[in-house]
Amino acid sequence: MSDFETLGLKSGRWTGLLRRETGPNRVVLAQAGRIIADAEVTEDAPGLWRIEATLPVSSLSDGMQTFSLLGNAGDGKIPHPDCELLAEISVTSGQAAEIDLHAELALIRAELDMLKKEFRRISAP
Repeated sequence: MSDFETLGLKSGRWTGLLRRETGPNRVVLAQAGRIIADAEVTEDAPGLWRIEATLPVSSLSDGMQTFSLLGNAGDGKIPHPDCELLAEISVTSGQAAEIDLHAELALIRAELDMLKKEFRRISAP
């Protein structure tokens, strides 16, 4: 994730810059292990790619939601196991609770999913 710099979230649109020789074939926005939107990838300068993804309104609800930008994620509705995690963002909405156990569980699940994918990739023959 070190070559991705987030430029923030504004009007439901998450923007960032990816520093690489070549841009990814496909970048998607994922939530809870499924693809919810395709991101737009445009070349800003040689070796600098602007990535923009719109958070679907239907994916927002009370509490915290974690969204992931995945590079080279295949062509289906479920991310390809070899996809690359470019960045993550968490969005909190609704009434804020002092201790939001659901938000903590969502973050732990997202990290666990990432670790499982990496482990599978490393241990594949």
